Amino acid sequence: MDTITLKGRSLLTWLDYREEEIRFLLDLAKQVKAEKQNGESRRRFAGKTIALIFEKRSTRTRCAFETAFGEEGGHPVFLSTQDIQLGAKESIEDTARVLGRMFSAIQFRGFKQSTVEALALYSGVPVYNGLTDSFHPTQALADIMTLEENFGKAPGRKLCFVGDGRNNVARSLMVICAKLGVHFTVITPAGLNPAGDLVETCRALARTTGAEINVTPDLGEVAGADAVYTDVWVSMGEEAKREERFRLLASYQVNQALMDRTGRKDSIFLHCLPAVKGEEVTSEVIDGPQSRAWDEAENRKHTIKAVMLATL
Repeated sequence: MDTITLKGRSLLTWLDYREEEIRFLLDLAKQVKAEKQNGESRRRFAGKTIALIFEKRSTRTRCAFETAFGEEGGHPVFLSTQDIQLGAKESIEDTARVLGRMFSAIQFRGFKQSTVEALALYSGVPVYNGLTDSFHPTQALADIMTLEENFGKAPGRKLCFVGDGRNNVARSLMVICAKLGVHFTVITPAGLNPAGDLVETCRALARTTGAEINVTPDLGEVAGADAVYTDVWVSMGEEAKREERFRLLASYQVNQALMDRTGRKDSIFLHCLPAVKGEEVTSEVIDGPQSRAWDEAENRKHTIKAVMLATL
């Protein structure tokens, strides 16, 4: 196998990465987690800086990037849209050119995928997608890491996403599962199916890895699942659609009865957080023994650190 070299690469979507490159990042994430647990302190980002641009609020993404970078001796700088001119008085392209001359890397969390793509194109430094309306790649990497911590290597495992099939987490999971050979099922009402072109792209990718990519309204498809995953019913920026989402998704709540339909005592529950307990998931499940949501949240940090180590 060729040596994996990712220096200088951006992470905008897993569509841009090969299976072995994702595998390399997962293995590196496990290494840095072990270092953290062993109390090892490194300074691998000493003398480096990262611009953290946030259009949307954040807990895990911001804390993961800031602590991962700072603990390695680097200097993270938080920039909200109240702090800089991104796309307002100054074009995104010009902001990218300036930031690229001052920072070692850029993280963007916001609305449009085209914004993070422009930052990557014009900055000349690695750019990391901390979430857009289209994709959430760093979340998906942490999800797979958590799956592997519980079941071993991911290929051949079954992951079911229950809820809004169009959202950025479902889309990113579909891509990474197709790349890694993980069987992935989106269980969603027909009105919230993921875009057909992405489904077909992922099915084409899956033909080389052995993954099965399915979209169905049938909750019975959780049978045999290693992991059941959900996300909030109303994503940031879509608050006006709250009533419609509740009407469509009321029967898709992940509760203990649904977890029991996997037919397995060892099935785990995953959630990218924040969770609205009593809506998409019950407290009994997310706070119960099958939940790995808190391990998953911690793994955001280790996987993000791995991505930055590999690309910087």
